[in-house]
Amino acid sequence: MDKPEIKELKKKLLSNRKNGYDRLDAAALEHMEPYCRDYMAYLDAGKTERLCAAESVRLAQEKGYRPFIPGMELKPGDKVYVCNRGKAVMLAHIGRAPLDQGVQIAAAHIDSPRLDLKPNPLYEESEVAYLKTHYYGGLRKYQWVTIPLELRGVVALKDGTRAEVNIGADAGDPKLVITDLLPHLGMEQGKKPLSEAVPGESLNLVVGSRPMGDEEDTNRVKLAVMQLLYEKYGFTEDDFTSAELEAVPAANACDIGLDRSMIGAYGHDDRVCGYAALRALLDLDETPARTAVCMLADKEEIGSDGVTGMQSAAFDTFMEDLCASQGATLRRCYENSFCLSADVTAAYDPDYGEVYEKRNAAYVNYGVGLCKYTGARGKSGASDADAETVAYVRGLLDSCGVVWQIAELGKVDAGGGGTVAAYMANRNITTLDAGVPVLSMHAPFETVAKLDCYETYRAMKAVYQAEHGVR
Repeated sequence: MDKPEIKELKKKLLSNRKNGYDRLDAAALEHMEPYCRDYMAYLDAGKTERLCAAESVRLAQEKGYRPFIPGMELKPGDKVYVCNRGKAVMLAHIGRAPLDQGVQIAAAHIDSPRLDLKPNPLYEESEVAYLKTHYYGGLRKYQWVTIPLELRGVVALKDGTRAEVNIGADAGDPKLVITDLLPHLGMEQGKKPLSEAVPGESLNLVVGSRPMGDEEDTNRVKLAVMQLLYEKYGFTEDDFTSAELEAVPAANACDIGLDRSMIGAYGHDDRVCGYAALRALLDLDETPARTAVCMLADKEEIGSDGVTGMQSAAFDTFMEDLCASQGATLRRCYENSFCLSADVTAAYDPDYGEVYEKRNAAYVNYGVGLCKYTGARGKSGASDADAETVAYVRGLLDSCGVVWQIAELGKVDAGGGGTVAAYMANRNITTLDAGVPVLSMHAPFETVAKLDCYETYRAMKAVYQAEHGVR
């Protein structure tokens, strides 16, 4: 063969992944920026799962979505939602096809690693007041010291009222912090593994140091702090028992890089996919062929358990009620449905290249990352999508010009992780993982590429607009 023939053969037979900036036209890049600005505003408004759920509902209502009431009549074009206990949101845009032919689902989660207050958190030691925390999710504890933190959440009182707590988010607010050992005295600490250098029980928030009362009194700083909380929010120390208060990073989303091509923020995992799934649904201009469903779940970071997690019957109840409106059976709907489990994946980081397998890693600016399986070691905990499912998604994305890549989380036996995919697959719903590659995943400040955010949104939209299911 001559050189032109060899070149053509390579083009035909060999894979040739390209950077998304070499594939997208100017029009797509122009739409990317406003989408990412809206996403950054969504992140800033939704620092906790409760706040994120509330913001999602607000955006849905602006687009004509109304609360779903079991038994209500539904017709093609109707748009409904259910907010599960203020922490998870399920939405549906009713399609032209009957529900027994299945639905198109994008499922993400809106909880992120954080520090929760313990039930009895407030104490004083050496005339400094602290709040004790219990970390939530798979975070690296050393990353949470010496950074400014906010305290967000609710305190439920016995009389049925509820106080919304916001300390550190508004302009002029004080911040909270967890102190660390100075390097001059940190020799022994520095010899410990990263996972042990900062014990979980030392993640205590500094909340005050100014005493009140006479010098012979006890707990003077603790009392002063409690008085401030009572004056602003009306709760006492015993009310911490029925509180959900979360310490989260006190930093808003911002552009990263001199070229502003990336976004730095807390909570990309997994609100970057949650927003893509939500926004793609809200942006459907026409009634979809198949009913489009968006699931924004809670509790994924700790196993998807609980009444607001993906393993809860809440999703089944929502779907069964939708099916009942058309006389369809839930199991028939499920077996004909497709779900894109929208969760982030690890972006290749050349500074830590030893834990990645370069041929099967996700790269920044190469688009949405498809993951045939997640899990750990021998794919433990994964749903492991079949070949037909991956082919179906490839076809959908290619037909819409979406930039995508396929990847694993890291090297075999280097670690692992899970998503909600297994819990969707356990319902007999054909499922594939896909999401945005993230640098510094689970850190208080994560980084993603704008191009990957936008292509993930376009992938979600392609799934919702599909004319037929995977089978």
